[in-house]
Amino acid sequence: MNQVYLLIGGNLGDRYKLIGSAKLSITKKIGKVVKESSIYETAPWGFKSEQYFLNQVIVITTEYSPGEVLQRCQEIENELGRIRKSEQYSSRTMDVDILFYNDDLINLSELIIPHERLHERRFTMEPLVEISPEYAHPKLNKTLSELLAECKDVSEVRKL
Repeated sequence: MNQVYLLIGGNLGDRYKLIGSAKLSITKKIGKVVKESSIYETAPWGFKSEQYFLNQVIVITTEYSPGEVLQRCQEIENELGRIRKSEQYSSRTMDVDILFYNDDLINLSELIIPHERLHERRFTMEPLVEISPEYAHPKLNKTLSELLAECKDVSEVRKL
């Protein structure tokens, strides 16, 4: 079984209900949720929006390959009303990002694991550290706690 860390969240619609729906769909289509962080309310990152995001990190076990996990995550986003826009950062009902897949290093045009900017984003690091503070980033060779302490992002992140 593979262990996968996912970041789920969005800032449009009924944010709590959408997080619950995402977790149900992930369980049905990808694998069992074995650990989850608290839900965090976070300022938009990389763009301006009046609506804050709700984000959560979950850890799942799955038999699927990284490519299959990505495909299923995108299907779940679409089912939950995500509309992809040309700009990289925008408001959305649901985003499901693969943060880690075991300790694998994957660098494909459509998928980079570990997520290449996770250590730069407080909204990702706070929930990661809550559930796995001593997990070592397989590329940066630092614990998540160390990476959070070094994170220069000062965006607002509030545990709910």
